[in-house]
Amino acid sequence: MHIQEWLETVPAVAVYLLVGGVIGLESLGIPLPGEIVLVSATLMAATQDHINPYVLAACAIAGAIIGDSIGYLIGRKGGKPLLAWLGRKFPKHFGEQHVAKAEASFTKWGMWAVFVGRFIALLRIFAGPLAGVLKMPYWKFLIANVLGGIVWAGGTVAVIYSVGKVAEKWLKQFSYLGLLAAVLFGLGSLLVMKMRAKKAAKKAEAEEAAVASEAVATVD
Repeated sequence: MHIQEWLETVPAVAVYLLVGGVIGLESLGIPLPGEIVLVSATLMAATQDHINPYVLAACAIAGAIIGDSIGYLIGRKGGKPLLAWLGRKFPKHFGEQHVAKAEASFTKWGMWAVFVGRFIALLRIFAGPLAGVLKMPYWKFLIANVLGGIVWAGGTVAVIYSVGKVAEKWLKQFSYLGLLAAVLFGLGSLLVMKMRAKKAAKKAEAEEAAVASEAVATVD
């Protein structure tokens, strides 16, 4: 069966549920490729008439908001032990110094930290639980969560769908290449974010080492 014919047999409901479910679980704190799934599904919507882009966007937005809210509640209930567990599992991102910086960022930026976190792969996974652990008022978190979910999910669908419609004939002829391109784009974005996070962590360690050296020199 040709890939195009296979795509036409995929039920729209299954696509909506997959997108909402994956994005919801990712927002809850489980590392899943939510952005890749959303981009791929939107490209499908651009070439398959039975997939409604508005419903797709609504499901993605709902998944983002609900998942982040559940993550917030988990963080709120889990508290400091959750941060300690994250520190053991992800020491490069949730060590004591990183938690201190995250707490300072949430204290300083508040709602913006949640909103902007929606657009950054690593923060998209942990923004909800961290906001809960750090006791951010829920009404502030909810506003930033809703706005971030709408702008990120809705904006992604709008942009990718528009590009997909422009290239609709090409995508219909080479649908598998379009999906492959979406997957590669998502993986590339993830790798870039990991490299940036690793670089930032090394810089932070270097700064801490310099401060420690200065303290020792002062004591001597």
